[in-house]
Amino acid sequence: MEIRVNTNQKQNGFASANAGWPGAERREAERSDAERSGAPGQPAASSPPPARPNPEVVADARRRTFSLDYKLGILKKAEALKATGGIAALLRREGLYSSHLTTWRQEREAGMRQGLTPKSRGPKQKPDSHKEELQKLQREILRLTDALARAEMIIDVQKKVGSLLGWALPPGQEGRI
Repeated sequence: MEIRVNTNQKQNGFASANAGWPGAERREAERSDAERSGAPGQPAASSPPPARPNPEVVADARRRTFSLDYKLGILKKAEALKATGGIAALLRREGLYSSHLTTWRQEREAGMRQGLTPKSRGPKQKPDSHKEELQKLQREILRLTDALARAEMIIDVQKKVGSLLGWALPPGQEGRI
C-alpha cells in the first residue's frame, strides 16, 4: 500500500497553481511574451495604439430642455406609432424616457400649453431695487394721505363742537370753520 503525502502548501486558502494537476506546471515551450510580441528581440508590428477616449467629464453639464414644437411633434409621432408598437424605438432614437411622454401628455390634456414650454430653472429674478423703492414710497404716500384726511376730519369736528359749546377759538383760527 502506497501512501502519498501532498506537500503543496495552501496560501490564502488556495492551493498553488501546480497542485497535482497533470500538466499544470508551466513549461518553457509555451507561448512566452517574446513569442506573442513577434520574434525574440524584435518589437511587434508597429501599429499605432488604439485611440483612447477622453476620460474627462464635461465641465458644463446642463439639463436638457425641449421646445414646445419638439414636444408636440414627439407626441404626434408617438400617437402614430402606438398601434404598431414602435414607441420604444422612437424613444431610443430620440434619447427620451417614457416618463417624458407621460408628463407631456398630462400637460397637454390639462390644457397647459405654457406647461409644455421649457421652464426656467434657478432662482427667480429680483425686481429692480429702484422700482421696489418707488413702490414702497408710493404706498407710504397713500398711507399718509389717508391719515391726513382723517386728522382734518377730526379737527373739523372738534371746531364745530367747540363753537356749539361756546369755546373761543385761538386767534387766527376764527375764519377757518
